[in-house]
Amino acid sequence: MSYRNIITIESGKRGGKPCIRRMRITVYDVLGWLAAGMSHAEILDDFPELTEEDIRACLDCLELY
Repeated sequence: MSYRNIITIESGKRGGKPCIRRMRITVYDVLGWLAAGMSHAEILDDFPELTEEDIRACLDCLELY
């Protein structure tokens, strides 16, 4: 999967942090929720605008760091 179609960066939004599909939810938000123990299902329930593919794209970004 290519995260490039999902992860966007806009200099004026959230301090230029990578966001999900131009929303204000950052990759760091999603990774933080996962690190805190939230399951994919819990994240999707709390944030219905996200998709499973969005979460997987955030995880794929970890390869860059």
